[in-house]
Amino acid sequence: MRSTSAATALAVLFSSVALSVAAAGSASAVPVSVGSPGGIVVDAALGRVFVGNDTNDTIVAADYNGNRVDSVSGIDGIFDLALSDDGATLYATARVSHEIVALDAATLDVKARYPVATGIGPLYVAVSAGKVWFTYEDDQSKGNLGSIDPAVDPASGADPMTLGLFPQDQDHQVVGGAAYLDTDPSSPGVLAVATTDFNDSSKDLMAVLDVSGAAPRLTAWHDGSYSLNYVNDVDLVPGAAQVLVDGTERHSYADGRFSPAGAYPSGRGADIAPNGLVAQFGEEQLAVYRPNTTVPVRSYAGYTADAAWAPDSSRLFALVSSSAGYQLRVLTDPARSVPALTVNAPASAPRAKKLTVTGKITATVPFAAGTQLAVTRTDLESPSGKKLAAVTVKADGTYSFTDTPPAGGTVTYKVDYAGDADHTTATASDKVTVSRAATGLSLNNNGKLYNYSADVKFTAHLGTTYKNRSVKIYADPFGGDKPKKLIKTGKVDSHGNIAAWVDMTRDTAVSAVFDGDARYAPKTAKVTAYARVKISTAVSKHYKTAKIGSTSYYWFHKNTDPVITTTMTYYPGRQQRFDLQVYYQGTWYSTDSEYFPVSSNGKSAVQLGAPGESGIRARVRSVYVNGSSGDSVNSTTYGAWKYLYFSN
Repeated sequence: MRSTSAATALAVLFSSVALSVAAAGSASAVPVSVGSPGGIVVDAALGRVFVGNDTNDTIVAADYNGNRVDSVSGIDGIFDLALSDDGATLYATARVSHEIVALDAATLDVKARYPVATGIGPLYVAVSAGKVWFTYEDDQSKGNLGSIDPAVDPASGADPMTLGLFPQDQDHQVVGGAAYLDTDPSSPGVLAVATTDFNDSSKDLMAVLDVSGAAPRLTAWHDGSYSLNYVNDVDLVPGAAQVLVDGTERHSYADGRFSPAGAYPSGRGADIAPNGLVAQFGEEQLAVYRPNTTVPVRSYAGYTADAAWAPDSSRLFALVSSSAGYQLRVLTDPARSVPALTVNAPASAPRAKKLTVTGKITATVPFAAGTQLAVTRTDLESPSGKKLAAVTVKADGTYSFTDTPPAGGTVTYKVDYAGDADHTTATASDKVTVSRAATGLSLNNNGKLYNYSADVKFTAHLGTTYKNRSVKIYADPFGGDKPKKLIKTGKVDSHGNIAAWVDMTRDTAVSAVFDGDARYAPKTAKVTAYARVKISTAVSKHYKTAKIGSTSYYWFHKNTDPVITTTMTYYPGRQQRFDLQVYYQGTWYSTDSEYFPVSSNGKSAVQLGAPGESGIRARVRSVYVNGSSGDSVNSTTYGAWKYLYFSN
């Protein structure tokens, strides 16, 4: 036997192209990043934050959200920034070009440049008593203090700048290195000065100057009786005759000398808000302390190079290390402690039985007695949440409450703290799996076999439930090319039944799904029904049909090659099994069966060789065999026998 016109089955592959469309929108805000910080100041009048960038000699202006709004370049070697008392003028030290640059804070236009005749600097700058104060080093590497009087017009012939202003005598000498400066609005005319003599720490400089008069006067002086341990920063403490060194050590100077007055945990620098809050920055974090405390109100992770408070203490601006150098971060609610809130509910519980939920709320700032937490229960009966009675926190921060869940399934208990002047809000939740009763759900026709394309009714029966009487019925035909599909959804009838019809062109998994309700658990019933393929066989090249006995035969001349054409339901890669039997002495004997491809039009033609002798009887049939025919989407189906007779 040989195949002459059997077509090769074609597998048609479809590929999809996914197009990614980027929607055009408004330009996003640009955060501020600097390579090497050169000072940071906050202008409340304009709602601006100014940051110096020594990497590219630029001053960048940001809004209170930290977004870049303006910039100016050409500040050669920018080192530090300061604002005039009215916030209208921004002063920058340019250590490379040796000048103080005055800029219009609103526009960043340069208003004036003041050359400083010095070897190194100017470096640090501050504004007090209407003058601009700065530090520098002279040609002998000795630090000193200078000032600029913006009210003096150089065109008048008067020099607005004065150098060598640090008060000196045999007991009070400047040291190597330009000093750090600080002023405070609550102490007008007071200037703090501090630096380290790296050659001799006993000569560390720390002083408080009265700069309200014609010349600076010493208010307090560090006499070297204790080491300042290499100064990195100095701050005047609002409302107290103290300075804070490196954001850590407080020193009192009320009697004209400095003495230890307490300390915060280790830091490297700080900025102090008008209300006394200390923003201490260091190697690993930025921490906010209330005055004279040792536990931070709030802390932020990350190496911080510099920080500055908004004048109303509502925000803190920090330059935090990032991949781009240092990024300006806006820290909101810096004065409020962030509570840690926990909720602990049992993992599981029976429905309609009392359960207990416990938890704890803690913060670096203690809570007031009688603090209450809001409680919300979310379940199938109350998907938007139901408010329960508020719970009062005990003195140790713990709390507990009981509840009887009316609904089963996943029940969530959410606890909220509304926040107060000293604490931010806090939210936490926990889930409980609450038991539900089981219901019955069945589906008919499991394991039944149907002819190709039979319309079959599948009926689901739902047992007792609480409120939900809806059932979904899905049909999932075998084969990866047809997805599972929802074919019916709705409420069951008064007998608990719902039905859907399926066109059985393939073996099909049918499932009924009950989604559950507040008292009964979800349920799924699944059955599999089977479908035959459609098979027909045509015979050609015969010269007549006639019966032998009661069986109808196709008659062929003994030298004619019969052609048998099978039509079978198509599926990619499908083959039909061609069976041939020969009749001899009252018995049908099988020859080898062979598989032939089914073309995309469902046809498969097989040509039999001519036997060359008469009196031979044969029969042929086509068979789809699940698995062996190239796929498994239908059930094994046998075509009808076709009978052949060869005559002279």
